[in-house]
Amino acid sequence: MRYDDSPPPPESASSVSPDRPWFARRPALAVALAALAPTCLAGWVLTQVLSGPGSGAPQPAGARLAAASPAAAADGKPSASPSRPPAAAPAAAPAKGPLTGRTVVIDPGHNTGNFKHGREIDRQVDIGTNRKECDTTGTTTNSGYMEAEFSLNVAHRARTLLEAKGAKVVLTHDGERPWGPCIDERARIGNEAAADAVVSVHADGASAGNRGFHVILPARVKGGAADTAKIVGPSRDLGERLASNFARTTGSSPANYLGSGTGLVVRDDLGGLNLSTRPKVFIECGNMRDDKDAAQLTSPEWRQKAAQGIADGITGFLGG
Repeated sequence: MRYDDSPPPPESASSVSPDRPWFARRPALAVALAALAPTCLAGWVLTQVLSGPGSGAPQPAGARLAAASPAAAADGKPSASPSRPPAAAPAAAPAKGPLTGRTVVIDPGHNTGNFKHGREIDRQVDIGTNRKECDTTGTTTNSGYMEAEFSLNVAHRARTLLEAKGAKVVLTHDGERPWGPCIDERARIGNEAAADAVVSVHADGASAGNRGFHVILPARVKGGAADTAKIVGPSRDLGERLASNFARTTGSSPANYLGSGTGLVVRDDLGGLNLSTRPKVFIECGNMRDDKDAAQLTSPEWRQKAAQGIADGITGFLGG
């Protein structure tokens, strides 16, 4: 047995006794391992210092189980069971504004499908004072742009503006129906919505040379289901505000062919007004049969102004 540090004399594999311990037979291996261990330890420490507590850092048992589970979320918390769909995201909160808590009904006049459903829209309905057609086709420009297209487009624009002020806006139809609705149903939609204001959007079909807009107010009528006594006053207020704002925003003038230049006309033959129990008016935004008015009505920029005028008039009426 040697006690000094000098290496043992070389031995061949055949000369090593099988009775000698393994450590006596493998001195070179032991020395190599002893020299390598500090180097490995130093390398591991350096890796931890440079990488921080990343993926190679030891993890608690719970975290390891979560990472191994197919139902684990990225943050380590168990996610919903794969067999159960995730909860739907909450709906966006309605806008808050001066019209919060108010309901407005916008009635886009006519329907583009009415032309194909003459029998249905010709059916007579009760408007209280008499009976009248369910609806009509509306008019068109000389180039074929339909009043129903115009009214729905302006209604969409006005809805966006009013909703931005916090109002709840209901349309009597949104182009989803093949025809109609009938004039009595249009009135009923506003009534059932308990609308604070109802505006029916139209464009006129008078002869060329007749220009400008006008607002139609309900007359005082009573008969059958029609009784406008309670809405005549507030409807006039709504109509006056609508007319002034529409003129200012669009630059249009009141009609030169009716209303004596006031832009206001009273009628007792419109079922949508006679059957309404809520403040309601019609607005004829211009004359589609006059080329100058038609150029405005077919312009997207002008239609946006028209919608703004309508929205501003409603907002003013509701005190917003």
